[in-house]
Amino acid sequence: MDELLITSPANPRLKALAGLRRRRVRETEGRTLIEGFEELELALTAGVVPRAVYYCPDLMADPDGQVRVIQDVARRGAEVIRLGRAAFEKAAYRQGPDGFLAVVDTVTRDCADLMVPDNALILFCEAVEKPGNLGAMLRTADAAGVDAVIAADPVTDWGNPNLVRASKGTVFSVPVVSDTTERALGWLAAHGIPLVAATPDTELEYTDLDYTGPVAIAVGAEKEGLSDRVLQAATHRVRIPMVGRANSLNVSTSAAVITYEAVRQRRTGNGPG
Repeated sequence: MDELLITSPANPRLKALAGLRRRRVRETEGRTLIEGFEELELALTAGVVPRAVYYCPDLMADPDGQVRVIQDVARRGAEVIRLGRAAFEKAAYRQGPDGFLAVVDTVTRDCADLMVPDNALILFCEAVEKPGNLGAMLRTADAAGVDAVIAADPVTDWGNPNLVRASKGTVFSVPVVSDTTERALGWLAAHGIPLVAATPDTELEYTDLDYTGPVAIAVGAEKEGLSDRVLQAATHRVRIPMVGRANSLNVSTSAAVITYEAVRQRRTGNGPG
């Protein structure tokens, strides 16, 4: 297996990798980063073909066992570059790197590209700001078998390396799209998919609604929640009861709670209760 070896932290290729931490560069080049063995392995399983993979045996937990991933990406046509420890630690964007960093094409799809089954379960995220929250929702979506995640009026992009990390690579296994709130709502209406909005300003508890049919569960920005436009377009508004002093849950937690109620109802065939 032919490969390039880079030992200098000042190598120009490493500076180019660092550039992909910036959204403007990602959007211009249509590329992003995956860091971590587990994240890369999941992306490969989802069919992603990296453009390049950088690895450092000195940082790998199991160099003899994990080398199979390097061999796999090489067979798929990816460029393979070996880095010295100092060079890799310069290129890595997270603390405690495990010796794997890949350059891949960014996920760039809008609602027009989205195809879902008749009884679709969709997670609708409006203006969520923190990559960690959106990544956590993707992990929930992957675990729960959600058919698609829509980022409406997104503040962060699907290629944000911190989102990729927080999602554990599930951004490549779950169908995801980005679009304006207006077009996303129009797409749901055109496909006859009811919208359930999570908000504290309602009396209907989330367990009192039937999710056994097609449905999109909407959660909003960390501080402001869902916009008036989404709340007005919602078929139902639901709340998660809270008895503590805080008046809201983390947005990814709210999404998980309601999503799994939908999963429970669909699995058992029973509606509310």
